[in-house]
Amino acid sequence: METEKASTHKGKGHRKRLRNKFLKSGLQGFHDYEVIELLLSLNTPRKDCKQSAKLLLKQFKTFQGVLEAGHKSLCEIQGVGPANSLGIRLIKEVSDRYLEVKIISKDVVQNPKDLMEYLNHTIGHKKKEVFAGIFLDAKNRVLISEILFTGTLTTSSVYPREVIISALQHNAAAIIFAHNHPSGDVEPSISDIQITKKLFFALKYVGIILHEHMIIGNEGFYSFAAQGLITKFNKEFEETNE
Repeated sequence: METEKASTHKGKGHRKRLRNKFLKSGLQGFHDYEVIELLLSLNTPRKDCKQSAKLLLKQFKTFQGVLEAGHKSLCEIQGVGPANSLGIRLIKEVSDRYLEVKIISKDVVQNPKDLMEYLNHTIGHKKKEVFAGIFLDAKNRVLISEILFTGTLTTSSVYPREVIISALQHNAAAIIFAHNHPSGDVEPSISDIQITKKLFFALKYVGIILHEHMIIGNEGFYSFAAQGLITKFNKEFEETNE
């Protein structure tokens, strides 16, 4: 009994130190496993959560991987359980919402920093390809961001008609596309270029501007606008419709 009591007291003291450290300096100086450990401690009374935190990182490789993990996969880790799985997934969704709110009503064409932060966080580390649309008003301020398609992108899996319907429903004057490459390589495939051109033409016909298409990877991004492809598509559109 004395050994059990001492062990419990030691765990309690450790989690108290973690919480005090966070209250004093935020997450500065925290290891990834300590961040997860602190999060787990909120739903795990009277138990040391360090081992479970390290098991999560071992299983899902990175801090981002833990946040992106599914409910069932999280629950399979010893010491996690449904309540902690909910907490982890809630933290991810809340942070996504926070970053989305930061870009709403901002001109992200002239000031893209917040948009890049949002895209890196929301789609940069996903294991499947997702194709997002950021709908803008006439002053290039964000109206809303939506995931339009999920899965490997091909010219037959992305439907311009659905994109146009979404844009019209949101009264969008312009749009920015973004999708992730789970491999981390941000170079566009032939299919990526074909899809973007197809969408550019379709949107142009209904008076909606495509400002940009960004490919997000683990270590960076590719900008169709910066590489001159959006300008190229516009020139080809004008030549086709002379």
